[in-house]
Amino acid sequence: MKIDGGFGFSPAGIGEAARSVEALGYDGAWTAETGHDPFLPLAIAAQATEHLELGTAIAVAFARNPMNLAMVANDLQTLSEGRFILGLGSQIKPHITKRYSMPWSHPAPRMRELLLAIRAIWDSWANGTKLDFRGEFYTHTLMTPFFNPGPNEYGNPTIVLAAVGELMTEVAGEAGDGMIVHGFTTYRYLREVTIPALERGAAKAGKTRADLTVSYPGFVVTGEGEDFEVAKTATKRQIAFYGSTPAYRGVLELHGWGEIGDELNIMSKRGEWEAMGGRITDEMLDAFAIVAPIDEVPARVGERFGDLVDRFSFYAPYRLNPDQWPEVLAQFKSL
Repeated sequence: MKIDGGFGFSPAGIGEAARSVEALGYDGAWTAETGHDPFLPLAIAAQATEHLELGTAIAVAFARNPMNLAMVANDLQTLSEGRFILGLGSQIKPHITKRYSMPWSHPAPRMRELLLAIRAIWDSWANGTKLDFRGEFYTHTLMTPFFNPGPNEYGNPTIVLAAVGELMTEVAGEAGDGMIVHGFTTYRYLREVTIPALERGAAKAGKTRADLTVSYPGFVVTGEGEDFEVAKTATKRQIAFYGSTPAYRGVLELHGWGEIGDELNIMSKRGEWEAMGGRITDEMLDAFAIVAPIDEVPARVGERFGDLVDRFSFYAPYRLNPDQWPEVLAQFKSL
């Protein structure tokens, strides 16, 4: 299991932060499309590091088109000398239509087509294949020499797709090289729903689970004394935030917690963000998170996810003493 870290998402100071993450021994580092562009920091990080894998977790796919995604990913693959991972996600309809002013329709089929279009564009650059991609959502039929960067000496980037529902997870298995499991995922949902759906998608393309990478940013609740209580409260609030989204209700329904999802959705519309965390019980927290003293975290992660995921990163929505993480990382390496 590879262990990934992060270095913040602002371009300011990213080079030094990336070098620090690499020096600590992390296998990879990811950026997210929240308050900053996810690609620009990785261009800086690629120049500042030598072996750290660099990925987006995630870039919003439907805010862009296959051609500009193919281009930026290709350039980052070159800058990083083959270390770039293109992590994409669909986001939800209100963000796509109201924040990005882009079209929304049939997210799983659209995402499948978008990934296939990216691969067709890369194929035209790498092999001189005539670009003739004609789909329901995207059409790419023009590629002149002036706009063709030619073959990438490091090969095509890996594409991983963030998914929660079964249809999108199948797309990740069929058209992607793997998936980024949403943090709002329980061990049971991962084993009973996510991995089987991923394998069904892979089978459509003649692949197996072994051909795919599964990356999981898992909730971790740890610390001592008051710090532990702060971590617990912050993580419950984050779980409640995700639980208020109707698109993620299936995770709650598997455990018989669907009605809590309905309550959280109503509370979110009222702006009751802090109170929402109180609806997450300790039982629910244990289902979503590794809850343990910091020296026990690596073993607990290995026990719960060792046979399910290939990459793990810490989803800790609170501040923890940074001096403690090197020891934890060393324990992971010794497993």
